[in-house]
Amino acid sequence: MDKDIIILGIESSCDDTSAAVIKNGVLLSNVTASQAVHESYGGVVPELASRAHQQNIVPVVDQALKRAGVEREQLSAIAFTRGPGLMGSLLVGVSFAKGLAASLAIPMIEVNHLQGHVLAHFIKAEGEEHTPPSFPFLCLLVSGGNSQIIKVKAYNDMEIIGQTIDDAAGEAIDKAAKVMGLGYPGGPIIDKLARQGNPDAFQFSKPHIAGYDYSFSGLKTSFLYSLRDNMKDDPDFIEHHMNDLAASYEKAIVDTLMKKLQLAARDLRIRQVAVAGGVSANTGLRNAFHEYAQRYKWQIFIPPFSYTTDNAAMIAQVGYFKYQDRDFCPMEAPAYSRVTMK
Repeated sequence: MDKDIIILGIESSCDDTSAAVIKNGVLLSNVTASQAVHESYGGVVPELASRAHQQNIVPVVDQALKRAGVEREQLSAIAFTRGPGLMGSLLVGVSFAKGLAASLAIPMIEVNHLQGHVLAHFIKAEGEEHTPPSFPFLCLLVSGGNSQIIKVKAYNDMEIIGQTIDDAAGEAIDKAAKVMGLGYPGGPIIDKLARQGNPDAFQFSKPHIAGYDYSFSGLKTSFLYSLRDNMKDDPDFIEHHMNDLAASYEKAIVDTLMKKLQLAARDLRIRQVAVAGGVSANTGLRNAFHEYAQRYKWQIFIPPFSYTTDNAAMIAQVGYFKYQDRDFCPMEAPAYSRVTMK
């Protein structure tokens, strides 16, 4: 009988420290420690993030191994997020992965964080029925830092066919929440308020960009000017229209995302369509996916909430694919803060 393939995944690209174990393609554990320290600053503070990773990495990895019922000596390889992300945060995970791999004399597998989000659709948890997308499929990757339409031809063959030319959708949502004084992170707050509001209450100017690319800076500016102008007549305008503002702004972003995605799906004649990244947790976007699926006969793939944010399960999943191709990386491979998909 072939030896078990057991992959430890480590993710530390931003402010979540996460470790996961996959055995023969099945997820056994996925442990994540989040950092509440950033809330009072209205965004992630890189120096504080890296310090928190240093405190969290050992207990998180220990818990992931224990929950999986796996000893360190049983590991086949260690998959780690090499980038993109915050350099200080990445260095903690990369350094830990190198040290552990060296001590166990096992190979290392580098993972592109964005590739991990796309392949989160292939995570199969223990005891769960699971049908992943088949190749090729389209994936809308939306997060605080990225808004991309990706044609996924194979686990290691992805082509970005459209992306934002300025701000990402998640960033635009967070900025709106900040302007409205709603706190950080803004995405879940906007989502909650939008469920109680009228999405047609306000109109904001939408960008007109050719092809499959996105732009959200103009929409953000339109929202800001709308608040400014209305607050001249009513200083408490935001408070009086909080739910409707959230619903209308969310609708403008979701409409922009979906129209370009539908255009790409039509032109490429692909009906298997997935969504990934932090913004894929947004209720309005999920609802839109179901509506478009009915209208255009798509087969859609929406990840469980636990795989929308940064997590090590997706890193271990990529590691499992790469291990079977013996796609390992050298010990001296450095972290990188910025890069697009390979």
